[in-house]
Amino acid sequence: MSRLGRSYKQAPVDERYDAIVIGSGLGGMTTALLLAQRGKRVAMLERHYVLGGFTHVFRRKGYEWDVGVHYVGEVHRPRSILRQLFDHVTDGELRWAEMGEVYDRIVFGDEEYPLRAGVSAFKEGLREKFPTAAHAKAIDAYVDLVFSAVASSRNYFIEKAMGSLSSWAAGGLLRRKYLRHTRKTTWEVLRSLTDDLRLIGVLTGQYGDYGLPPRQSSFGMHASLVKHYFAGGCYPVGGSARIAQTIVPRIEAAGGVAFTNAEVESLLVEDGTAVGVRMDDGREIRAPLVISNTGVPNTFGRLVPGPERERLGLGGLTQRVQPSASHVSLYIGLDRTAEQLRLPRANYWIYPDEYDHDLSIERFLADESAPLPVAYISFPSAKDPEFESRHPGRATIEVVTLAPWERFERWADRPWKKRGSEYAEYKERLTQRLLEPLLRFEPQVREHIELTELSTPLSTRHFTAYGHGEIYGLSHDPERFEHRFLRPRTPLRGLYLTGQDIVTCGVGGALLSGFLTASAITGENLVMKTLG
Repeated sequence: MSRLGRSYKQAPVDERYDAIVIGSGLGGMTTALLLAQRGKRVAMLERHYVLGGFTHVFRRKGYEWDVGVHYVGEVHRPRSILRQLFDHVTDGELRWAEMGEVYDRIVFGDEEYPLRAGVSAFKEGLREKFPTAAHAKAIDAYVDLVFSAVASSRNYFIEKAMGSLSSWAAGGLLRRKYLRHTRKTTWEVLRSLTDDLRLIGVLTGQYGDYGLPPRQSSFGMHASLVKHYFAGGCYPVGGSARIAQTIVPRIEAAGGVAFTNAEVESLLVEDGTAVGVRMDDGREIRAPLVISNTGVPNTFGRLVPGPERERLGLGGLTQRVQPSASHVSLYIGLDRTAEQLRLPRANYWIYPDEYDHDLSIERFLADESAPLPVAYISFPSAKDPEFESRHPGRATIEVVTLAPWERFERWADRPWKKRGSEYAEYKERLTQRLLEPLLRFEPQVREHIELTELSTPLSTRHFTAYGHGEIYGLSHDPERFEHRFLRPRTPLRGLYLTGQDIVTCGVGGALLSGFLTASAITGENLVMKTLG
């Protein structure tokens, strides 16, 4: 398969473009495409040797694994907003495979709680496990609140694309309803509905999809995630690499260009305006529009030159936000197919006997030998109907858990793949711990494991430049949704933001961010234009 984009070190690069996009995650790709479609010569610069950000895959010895796209909701419905936005940026070439009736299995100890596709089936599945009238009332009220929170978010996100005058005049009103939901923690909301800690534990059993347990997370974020999967989960046919494979050629067809191995050192700023970028080799590339898909801390704390950062108070802004969770991920290759090994399509969320997620995390942070607070298990080769055609006779599994950055920080200055024997031994111990929950629930794979590779927060940091190896950008706590600076426009003229930090984490948030950023730049409501 030919590699997407051009290597910055080998391909000709112009000195001037109409717009520069730093980073090729889904938000960056979407922004680049929408601007290119409107006649702008766009250069997208990616520091990694592969395009796609967290949508890319990596390959080893005949295997491949996704690194960030484990499942996506709502896209199997042709008229859903997310599906229509995806169809626009991929010209309908990206296809989706449904995961089936059950998309997530929440497990506490020996008790399993399947989450079923469809609101009625979702409720009924929970009622089978929680059969009292009080439980039924709480479940109904919970689902209603999830829908209410998500409905109120639309105006909140629309406001982000508005100009300063319109935002000043109407922003407070547009944001108000959603903020009523975001200002409460998930725990506060659920405790107002039920006293049953088991039910709360199950209803928050997908917290790993945004990285914060109930007492810390914003209910607005929780509601968005849960609603996203109510109709079930899907996986890209052909793997998550198909996202970039269907978007990047359209950027190029519209006159844009995508470069890999293109490390941006800093922004060029003249007279208080961003006018381009300086690359790590010293070359300057100019454009009147610069869009950063590298995250708020990277953009304001590293790319904006020190004098401008101080003049605009950007350092103070970055201190008001916290990084999201970091993780370790075990990638497993098997010498049989998913069908032969009877691998499920549904994910596992495996927890200790303790139904209190916050307490499980506290114990693990205090004592590394405590039970893992969560083990998320995904079966990409079972989800993708074309996997076997690309990798005959093989299958893959991924096991993920939370991992505090501080446990890896001592190796942060060591180069990738050269971090020494102590680091390798630590990774091997983590590998064995992550294999335990997998072999407990899918013991038939034990004799067929051919390859394992563990990524740590240091791996994430190496490829994304996220300072603490975080996967979800900024933390999704209640405070995050109060900040008005998390929007496409920045205090520095000519500089815009895109990506998960200005909306929320996940595929849907990143895709929407691209539309919001392009809308802010062009002055058009590109979401509504796309939806017709």
